[in-house]
Amino acid sequence: METQWITEFPHTNMDKRPRKRPRLNWDMPPPVPPPKVIPTIYGGQEFTTGVASNHGFSSLYYKAQPRNASPPWRNDDKDGHYVFAIGDNLTPRYRIMSKMGEGTFGRVLECWDNEKKEMVAIKIVRSIHKYREAAMIEIDVLQKLAKYDPSGTRCVQIRNWFDYRNHICIVFEKLGPSLYDFLRKNSYRSFPIDLVRELGRQLLESVAFMHDLRLIHTDLKPENILLVSPEYVRVPDYKLLSRSAKDGYYFKNLPKSSAIKLIDFGSTTFEHQDHSYVVSTRHYRAPEVILGHGWNYACDLWSVGCILVELCSGEALFQTHENLEHLAMMERVLGPLPQNMVTRSDRRAEKYFRRGVRLDWPEGATSRESMRAVWKLPRLQNLVMQHVDHSAGDLIDLLQGLLRYDPAERFKAREALRHPFFTRDLRRCGYPL
Repeated sequence: METQWITEFPHTNMDKRPRKRPRLNWDMPPPVPPPKVIPTIYGGQEFTTGVASNHGFSSLYYKAQPRNASPPWRNDDKDGHYVFAIGDNLTPRYRIMSKMGEGTFGRVLECWDNEKKEMVAIKIVRSIHKYREAAMIEIDVLQKLAKYDPSGTRCVQIRNWFDYRNHICIVFEKLGPSLYDFLRKNSYRSFPIDLVRELGRQLLESVAFMHDLRLIHTDLKPENILLVSPEYVRVPDYKLLSRSAKDGYYFKNLPKSSAIKLIDFGSTTFEHQDHSYVVSTRHYRAPEVILGHGWNYACDLWSVGCILVELCSGEALFQTHENLEHLAMMERVLGPLPQNMVTRSDRRAEKYFRRGVRLDWPEGATSRESMRAVWKLPRLQNLVMQHVDHSAGDLIDLLQGLLRYDPAERFKAREALRHPFFTRDLRRCGYPL
C-alpha cells in the first residue's frame, strides 16, 4: 500500500472518546454563529462565510478597512474577552486571519505578521485583573526560557507582547496541533511505542530544562504539548486489518515529524513561590496535591507518567471528576496508598478515608457508574501489555518510577531520561511507520 502524504486533518470520526468533563482545545468552534452579510473585498481578496480548513470552524465576517487602520472600538463581552472580526488589525503589524481556540485565559488567534511576513499565534488575555497579572508572569517565564534556550527547541518561542485596549497580547510562533488533538482526530488510536519513546524523551528533556531553571510547569497534559509540524502520513493500521471495519478505517495517521514543544506557561511557578494551592488539570494531578501535602517538581513527573500511558493507549489513565473516585482509581491501577501519606492528609482530604486508615471506597462512592468506572480499570502492568507489543517491560518499569505515590521517591526528569526505556537501543533513529 502506498503511503500518502497529507498536510491537513480530516474532520470525521473525531470525538468518540467518552469523557466525564470536556477539556478545552485550541480548535473549539465559536459559540455564536456569524451573522449573514454580503461578502466584501479586502486587499483584492473576497471574504465570506466559510470553513477554515486548518481548524474546522466558520470564519467570522468583517468589513473592508484600510490595511493598517485599527478596527472600531468594541466593548468586551460579558466575560472580558476581546471581541474581534476576521481581517481586523491588532496594531498595524498584525492582521487577524482566524480563530484558533478559546480558554479560561482568553482567546488564541492566527494572525499575519506584516513585518516578518509569517503566520503567528497571538494569545489575547481577558481584560480582568487576575488574568492580566497571570499573563505578565507568563511573559516573565517565557522570556527566561528564551534566554536559556535561544534556539527554541524545547518550549514554544515568544515573538513579542503588547497591551492592546486593556488586553495583554502574547505573540508566539505558530505550531501544529496538540498531541490531544492529534489523538482525537485520529479516533483515539494510540501511537506506536517507538514514537511514544521519542515523544517521551523530548517531553522529559523539556521538563528537565525547566526544572534546572527552578521552574515547575504544573499543568502538563497532551493539550499543552504541540507538534511542531501539522503534517502527517496515513498508514495501514495492522491491528485492525484482521477485523471487519468500514472502508478507510484500516488506516491511521502518524505525525510526519515527531518534534514537539511545550506550551501554556500561565500556571508555571518559580520554586520559591507559594505551593499551597491546587495545581494541574484533574486527570494529571499528583496524589500529594489531592491529599494537601503541598507539591514541588515531582508533580510534573507524575503528569508525564499519565501522559505516556495515554499516548500508548489512546485514553486518559484517570478519567475522573472528583477526588475520592480519583484516589480509588489510583489504588486500582497502582495499589494501596502508603499509610504515611494517608496520615499526613490535610483536613479537606481526611474525609476520603475511614478512621484515617483505609480509603472510603466503595462505601463513599457517589454512584454505581462511579464504581464501574473504577472497577473496569486494570493494573498498570496489564494496561501497558494490552497496547504495547515490544519494550513493554522497560515501559512498565519507567512508569512505576514516574507514578510512585511518594514524591520523594519518584523519578526526577534527568533520572528518567537515563532509564533503559530510552537508552537500551541508542541506535534507534526515528520510529517505524
